[in-house]
Amino acid sequence: MSPERLALQILCLNDFEAAARARLPRPIFGYVQGAVEDNLSFRMNADAFRQYAFITRTLTDVSGRDTRRHLLGKTYASPFGICPMGLLGLSCFEGDLNMVGAARDADVPCIISGASMIPMEEIARHAPHTWFQAYVKGNPESYRPMLARIDAAGFRTLVITVDIPVSANRENNVRTGFTTPLRPGLRLCMDVATRPRWLFGTLLRTLAKRGMPYFENSFAQRGAPIFSRTASRDFGERDTLAWSHLADMRERWKGRLVLKGVLAPDDVDAARRLGMDGVILSNHGGRQLDGAVSPLHMLRDCLGRAGAMPLMLDGGVRRGSDVLKAVALGARCVFIGRPFNFALATAGRAGVAHAIDLLKREIDRDLAMLGANDLDQLACRASLCHLGRAPEPVPPMLA
Repeated sequence: MSPERLALQILCLNDFEAAARARLPRPIFGYVQGAVEDNLSFRMNADAFRQYAFITRTLTDVSGRDTRRHLLGKTYASPFGICPMGLLGLSCFEGDLNMVGAARDADVPCIISGASMIPMEEIARHAPHTWFQAYVKGNPESYRPMLARIDAAGFRTLVITVDIPVSANRENNVRTGFTTPLRPGLRLCMDVATRPRWLFGTLLRTLAKRGMPYFENSFAQRGAPIFSRTASRDFGERDTLAWSHLADMRERWKGRLVLKGVLAPDDVDAARRLGMDGVILSNHGGRQLDGAVSPLHMLRDCLGRAGAMPLMLDGGVRRGSDVLKAVALGARCVFIGRPFNFALATAGRAGVAHAIDLLKREIDRDLAMLGANDLDQLACRASLCHLGRAPEPVPPMLA
């Protein structure tokens, strides 16, 4: 899709979903879109933002607006970033490089997934400030070589996702025929045949230019191929991961260490005491435990246990107003997943760049309408009320 058509047809993040559906084979679109079981947490994540309303200020000079955000040693252009998402190479040719490249150019944080399809060393060269996200086993013999590889690649911010001790009951994957690795067969061939642009522009182009794609970064060594009748991914020993392993990682990892997948205030407190540099409140976009509480609903309770450690969150963010609601409640930054994946599928790097620009413009416009010039000013005053209750003072933003 050309930049001109993008500007005319894609007016907000939600518009990318329909465009991606028309381009991706059914199982791949279903994998990106789907959540788990009855999608309760997926819906609650978005509904949480609708339960808050803004208290606007008027007749203030907002001509000096500044939406920059200092986070983990770097100043970014906006208070949002891109979630780690696996298999981006199935959404677009060299999807991982296109995603981190667009984020680099727009100066927003981007977390690359351990389930990515481009070697981490190449990703780090392409976008040096990218954060790396890892799924680790509760086994030092497994994660210690992984930490050494991540460090040698040049990453300085490591995100450990801890909310996937076992594989979730993703019934949507069964219904759409998605597996990891993908199993070649008649059903998959028929699904791919209905999307010739994807077949030639993504799959065959990848095979021709890069060969068979693999899970390149799940462990210290290359993992399973993306397409296979017999190979399987190794999900073992994640259920043994414990705080003692995190303490060992904190001692060994000399860069910034962030914990992702936390919801309980006690876990935030434990992370702070271990010396984590930040926590991302998350229910995995509603893709793990169906019925898990929205991160936004836990933000206030968790702030009281975080001390000076920055809290971030993901899940349900679709508008600039959502970003500002989270910031007003105390989040240092929010991360967004599915819309950026759909943007990647729609128009590659240009699609992601357009999505980032849309959100940046919404944030700037909404900040002006709120009568604020910067994000700290917004967070340090009562800018929100919870619908159905009297306005509550919002706690000051923690540095």
